[in-house]
Amino acid sequence: MPTPRTTPDAEKEIAALVAELEQAEAYEVRLRQLISDAKDQLAAGNASIALSMLNSALSDIDSSTDVVAPTRGRG
Repeated sequence: MPTPRTTPDAEKEIAALVAELEQAEAYEVRLRQLISDAKDQLAAGNASIALSMLNSALSDIDSSTDVVAPTRGRG
């Protein structure tokens, strides 16, 4: 069975979407690790360190809007 052919524009769009997905997955892994680390700090009684870590995460989220909500147009 022959495979469907894609246009160069479609191939570029697919590659861009795959790259965007990989970037989002890496972002998710970083956030999950940070949450885990913050929980460990709370369990150890270090609330101020945990709060600092979470504040840093919020700052990272605010500055990473291109990962959360891409700004480039599709169409």
